[in-house]
Amino acid sequence: MPAKPPEADPVQDAPTVTGPAHAAAGVPAVAHALRAAHRQMGVRRTALTLLRVNQPDGFDCPGCAWPDPGRPHTAEFCENGVKAVAEEATLRRVTPAFFAEHSVTDLAGRSGYWLGQQGRLTHPMYLPEGADHYEPIGWDRAFDLIAEELHALPDPDRALFYTSGRTSNEAAFLYQLFARAYGTNNLPDCSNLCHESSGAALTETLGVGKGSVLLDDLYRADLIIVAGQNPGTNHPRMLSALEKAKAAGARVITVNPLPEAGLERFKNPQTARGLAGGGTPLTDLFLQIRLGGDQALFRLLNKLLIDRGAIDTEFIDRHTAGYDALATAARAADWEDTRRATGLTRDAIERALDMVVASRRVIVCWAMGLTQHKHAVPTIKEIVNFLLLRGNVGRPGAGVCPVRGHSNVQGDRTMGITERPTPAFLDALADEFGFTPPRRHGLDVVDSIRALRDGRAHVFFAMGGNFVAASPDTDVTEDAMRRARLTVHVSTKLNRSHCVTGARALILPTLGRTERDRQATGDQFVTVEDSMGVVHASRGRLEPASPHLLSETAIVCRLAHRVLGGNRVAPWTDFERDYRLVRARIARVIPGFEDFEARVARPGGFALPHAPRDARHFPTATGKANFSAGPVTWPEAPPGRLLLQTLRSHDQYNTTIYGLDDRYRGITGGRRVVLVHPEDARALGLPDGSHADLTSEWTDGTERTAPGFRVVHYPTARGCAAAYYPETNVLVPLDATADTSNTPASKSLVVRLTRSTGA
Repeated sequence: MPAKPPEADPVQDAPTVTGPAHAAAGVPAVAHALRAAHRQMGVRRTALTLLRVNQPDGFDCPGCAWPDPGRPHTAEFCENGVKAVAEEATLRRVTPAFFAEHSVTDLAGRSGYWLGQQGRLTHPMYLPEGADHYEPIGWDRAFDLIAEELHALPDPDRALFYTSGRTSNEAAFLYQLFARAYGTNNLPDCSNLCHESSGAALTETLGVGKGSVLLDDLYRADLIIVAGQNPGTNHPRMLSALEKAKAAGARVITVNPLPEAGLERFKNPQTARGLAGGGTPLTDLFLQIRLGGDQALFRLLNKLLIDRGAIDTEFIDRHTAGYDALATAARAADWEDTRRATGLTRDAIERALDMVVASRRVIVCWAMGLTQHKHAVPTIKEIVNFLLLRGNVGRPGAGVCPVRGHSNVQGDRTMGITERPTPAFLDALADEFGFTPPRRHGLDVVDSIRALRDGRAHVFFAMGGNFVAASPDTDVTEDAMRRARLTVHVSTKLNRSHCVTGARALILPTLGRTERDRQATGDQFVTVEDSMGVVHASRGRLEPASPHLLSETAIVCRLAHRVLGGNRVAPWTDFERDYRLVRARIARVIPGFEDFEARVARPGGFALPHAPRDARHFPTATGKANFSAGPVTWPEAPPGRLLLQTLRSHDQYNTTIYGLDDRYRGITGGRRVVLVHPEDARALGLPDGSHADLTSEWTDGTERTAPGFRVVHYPTARGCAAAYYPETNVLVPLDATADTSNTPASKSLVVRLTRSTGA
């Protein structure tokens, strides 16, 4: 039988620390995955559920957005995918009796780990104004309350409609349609917190804000550069793709401040060699870069490529604009400045250059290690420069590969979840549904928090996610949320955001990916888009955790019907009954979805068009791919300070904490740890095992402090440190964001470490 959830919160700042591992997956990953599954689901449910994960007739893993291979393995899942599925398909339940026992004040004092371990939400719950306990409420009354608050607003822009990456295409399309029919473009989403910098840079340079490669391109590549990413924890199935690429002859350069076990050696648990043998070494060259030095590295590489004449002049002349300006800027790159910015030796950079010159087909992959800096957008533009110089866009086996996080975070954006919709998209909505969508830009995540803080927004509605824990400047964010008149969260499980509420609050429980979605016309399926732009179906098979759950699509349709009045703008009742009708509208509004129903019925789905990849056509202002020639910048810490990056442990996905272990980094039983190079720690007077308070310092004098972190001596880059989020989100001021994208700059915090009182 599955274990009961923990009754008490464990201590999280006294872990056992060994040392970092040098290989990922293998037998331990299988054992940990099965243990987590059995603990949540039991043996029989585990077997029935896992055989459906990422299969053509099954459901899409609710974890990461890594694409599925054309012929998926029977066990097409990873350790963290199993944990994600297990937590959704758990037999644990959070019933009205639980809320009667636990006040909001009690829940607010619990950790995110404890909250998440309690199980699935079973009933709609309501927190009246002035109350300290949620109480059950009927669905009709819940929608009435939301409608009352929305109708009472003097302006639709006083409402905020947030979206998490797990929302299906169908639900996301209807959600943005409802918000715009209501009258606002306030559609912040989790992309604002992670890959907004990628979209901004790629849209300006290539004309499409998505990656340009498909999974098969990895297998054709000569060289794959993985920068600012830890696939062993965040996208473990990517390791299988890298292993296959290596077998086909590719080489891998890893650019990261931390050595990551999965990128050192991969023991594929789907092969005999992985289970019983030594596995596959993945990284051919490890560039242990200082935090934020990536732009300087790629600018110097670009200078060296130009100086050697190792560029594709035919491609540059025919398909690009701005080369001369870039060449002038690149020639000014300096070895000494690059060393200061990156911490890399001249020999290491020249070895990387030789590998680039020897490779005709190059792919660069990256994640939040690049996107969450103040200079994130210029950094990604410099990577585009690097690829354009040798014609590595629109060529099989080459291109840009931003590796998105949450499953369907990219699909939500495709469906129109954005605060800055294009005029063409709004025109298509207007033509299809016969209303005039608002044209003024809405608010992203950071600006939404500012609006709540300043009294310019009063209703917050979240379609999934854990907004409070995911956002920066924790104290400011929580105070802002408490200023709302009403907060609403569509959720599968309990999380921190349910404990930090407006004057009134609702929790609306919804179906998970694993569960059967029965509507009036029969069982429904939904669709998702993976990180490489492939759209496929997802069909849950388990019985719902409670008969009181509604699907996300049903919740949006009933909300729209109640708020807008009847079937105004769209046939909401029909959409709830039959999702095929939703897909038919998507096909008429969004390019690339023509004949949607038939194409998504094929095993593996279909790839959306991508003009730079498919035809070397660049829909930019110049009609060509654009080089960028802005100045190179990097963060620097004053003496006695370090640069801190926030990151995930191996036992979490985004803000969902599966456990308190970070096996590959050798940390067990705790999360309040800070990883510091031994020489930096000794210079600061911080022995291994001591405790320190972390204080971030900003140029305007702003400071934030997170107390009580166990110091772990660790082989990170000199001058750099690392600690887990969301515990360190408190250190990121609301105004500390990336230029252009407004993404929180969580990867290069200037911090001082001070021995904790009594330590």
